[in-house]
Amino acid sequence: MAKEFKLMTEALIIRDGRVLLGRRKKDGFGHGKWLGFGGKVEPGESIEEGMKREFIEEVCIEVEEFEKRGVLTFHYINDPDMEVHYFEVTAHRGEPLETREMENAWFEIKDIPYDEMFPNDSYWLPMFLRQEYFAGEFWFNKEYKIIKHTIKNSSS
Repeated sequence: MAKEFKLMTEALIIRDGRVLLGRRKKDGFGHGKWLGFGGKVEPGESIEEGMKREFIEEVCIEVEEFEKRGVLTFHYINDPDMEVHYFEVTAHRGEPLETREMENAWFEIKDIPYDEMFPNDSYWLPMFLRQEYFAGEFWFNKEYKIIKHTIKNSSS
């Protein structure tokens, strides 16, 4: 029997040398961590539709234009594996608002709180910020520590 697999999205806005991040307020996976905005792609949705829906739900911003920046696969012992598609929001309508799910804040690129983020973020986020397309895989142990990874700049 195949292991359960989740198709996910994560999207960020970069503006004036700053990046908009959200901190998950709800209990569960990612609680208290700073991260991009996104989540599970629902049945019948395209990856892009899921990204746009999650952005509205989590930060009340309507995505108008975007660029795909990468895709990573995460292998967990305790949880379903995830394939996450990363996007940069290049045009949008609205300004960020706090929601039931997420608070948000702008961070200067040099002040990104990597120590309050998932451990894999320090691998892909610098590539994202350089507007490189990346692809890779991460494997985690039971304590959610990275035990192996591959990531590379690749063409989309």
